This record gives sequence, C-alpha cells and structure tokens, in this order.
Amino acid sequence: MEENIDVTSHTEGLNGLSHERKPVEDITNGHSSYKPVINGVAKGHNGKDHTNGSTPFRSLPISALKQNGILQNLTAGGDKPSPTEEQEDADLEKAKQEWEALENIQPALSEDSNPTPLISFNEALQYFQTTDLGDLLKNIQPTIRRTGLAAIAHFLFGPPRLHKELLEERDLVFAIAQCPVDNSQTVHMRVLQTIHKRLIGTRLDCPRYGPHWENIGFQGTDPATDLRGTGFLGLMHTLYFVMDPETLPLARDIYKLSQHPTQNFPFCVMSINMTRIALQVLREEALSKECNRRQQVVGVLNEFYVATFLHVYQLWKTQQKTIADSGFVLKEVELFAKKNPKQMLRRLEVFLKERQAGGIPRGMSPDPQAPQPSPSLGGSRAGMGQGSKGKEMHFTGVCDLPPDMEGEARLI
Repeated sequence: MEENIDVTSHTEGLNGLSHERKPVEDITNGHSSYKPVINGVAKGHNGKDHTNGSTPFRSLPISALKQNGILQNLTAGGDKPSPTEEQEDADLEKAKQEWEALENIQPALSEDSNPTPLISFNEALQYFQTTDLGDLLKNIQPTIRRTGLAAIAHFLFGPPRLHKELLEERDLVFAIAQCPVDNSQTVHMRVLQTIHKRLIGTRLDCPRYGPHWENIGFQGTDPATDLRGTGFLGLMHTLYFVMDPETLPLARDIYKLSQHPTQNFPFCVMSINMTRIALQVLREEALSKECNRRQQVVGVLNEFYVATFLHVYQLWKTQQKTIADSGFVLKEVELFAKKNPKQMLRRLEVFLKERQAGGIPRGMSPDPQAPQPSPSLGGSRAGMGQGSKGKEMHFTGVCDLPPDMEGEARLI
C-alpha cells in the first residue's frame, strides 16, 4: 500500500536551529523514506550524518557538542524544562547541599572524650596558695592610704586593724585580684568551664571563645576582657557562688532573673561588680572586725560577696529595676555595704537558714507578681543599723563612669 505524503514539518532542533523534514517517499511496510534536513543539509539513508558535507555527526568532539548545547538538551530529554521542574531541581540541589553540610558537622564532645572535671573553690584557691605570686604582690594596695587628720581620725574612731596573722591571707586575695586569665593554666580553664556548666546545667565543655559566654552574662566572646579591676578573683567568687551547695540555688535564681524579658542584666558582669564592691569594703577595713572574729579573710569575703549579690537581687526584683537603673543601684548598694557590713552578712545568714528550712525567705514571695517588701538601704528593720526607716531608692538614669575610677559604682 502506497500513500503519498507531501507534508513539510518544521521542528526545533536540538541546538535551537530549525529541522526541516520532507517525508516525500512512500511508506512501505510501515517504514517511511525521507530525508530530514538539518540546518539546510539533507541527512542520508545510510545512517551517516553529514554537516555541510564534512565529518560524520557522531565523530564531533565533545567540546563542539557542548558549545552547541546538544549535550545539555540530550540530558534534559531534548525538551526545555518547565518552571516546576526547575524549582524541583533547585530544591533537590539545596537539600543535597544541606545534607552534605550536616554530614560535616562534628560534635563538640565525642563519646570517647572526657569532659573537663569540675573544680571546687578550695582546689582553685590551693592552686593560688602554692603559686609564686611575688610579682603581683608588689602591686597590691590592700588598704586606703590616709594622711593628716584623716589618718588620725581613722586610727582613733575607725574600724579595728586586721590581725597580723591574717595579713598574708588578705594580701593573697588582692594578689589574685591582680592575676589575669592564663589560657595555658589548666586550673584557669577549669574554673571557666565549671562556671559555664553550673549556670547552664550541662556536662559538656564549651569553646574558650564564643558567643556562649554572652549567654551567661559576659559582655563579649572572651570572659577575660571583663575582669578589669577584679582580676581572677572575679571568677573565683562566681565559682564559689555556683559550687557551694547552700548558695547554688540563689545563684540560679539570680541567673534566672538576669534572663527576664524586661529586668534582664548581664549576670557575670554584675557578679564581677559584686566582687569589686567586696574588695573595696575589705580595702577600707570595714570587714576587719568580722575577719578578726572568725580568724579568716577569704571565707568572710566570699560570704560578703554573696550577701551583696543577694541585696542587689532583692532590690532588683522587688522594685522592678532594669538595666537603665544599674549604675545608681550599684552606687547605693556600695555605700550601704560599706556602712553596714555586719547587717549584710546577717541578712544572708537568715536568708539561707530560712531557705534551707523550706520556708520563703523574708523579702521574697512565691508569686513574682505579688507585692513584696523591699529591702531598704537605710536599715529599716528595728535594731539593725541606723538611717531613715522605710527609705526607698529611686533611680532615674544610667551611671556611666570611666572604667579607671576605682571604687566608684558602675556596671563594668
């Protein structure tokens, strides 16, 4: 059966050029004899392609095929992909890249490695007691230098002097306050790791530098840059706070308040300020009487640091203070601490006893929204110091003092 077909079809070539097909031959036994024309050149029946009468098509170099876009079209099936297919390909490629990136992520702590062990305050203190701090001891200023009438008045009416057997321990405290963080010292690194773990509640180590330090209240990625004025003693006090079983719950309460949406503050920076206040009170010999009574300096200073932090915590929480009030809060707390060191220590003692007994310490409430009595800086309780009763603090701005003004209240 023969059938003449005189149809000329034009299809788009693989490389974007026109393919002209003229099936003018008879269709016999289901076969059509025609000569497709590619770019104006006829293709023979013998299966050999000729382009402009030159080399066979299948022997073209790969580079030529790539330039003509033929390989790309063959790979894509000869049809231009639809926008949906392109989107699917893009999504697939993106997922592949994300998976490859996920495979490259290494855990911070492998199963085979051991986390850095926690360090106690006493172990860290023993390290400093057995370390040569001679160079640092040369630069300490353990007392306020007074001259003239001020010296006479202090001698006659001021607090008692520290006993001679306690001078070495006092000097050690001020030497530690001159000591910077040393990355090569294992004890220094363990102190940092312990503070982070106890506050966050993790057993995993963290990198020496990074934004995770900002999460616990340092100002940057390196805690060492925040220790001006207190040196390593600032970290030692925080270590004591989080490692003592009696004070750890209080430390976590304060840390929780520091994360409050509106009353937030940098926990570790505030802690360093508590150390600075405690050091200044010790330097002015306001703690000498208590140190002489208990025959120790480090223990009294640790408790006074916690007592100062407790005082700030209660004021901050009950009076709804914010970071804008920090400068004035610190200034007033420092003045109160210098005048009433015994009262500060007594308040801490009562607070811890009531908390240990399972009760609600005075000045606190189980309902944070409920009205709470505010601790007064003027000593409003009967028989506890002097000053106007029920005196409240009112802060109106930020106290932003130069960092070299030692002894002045500031949020470092």
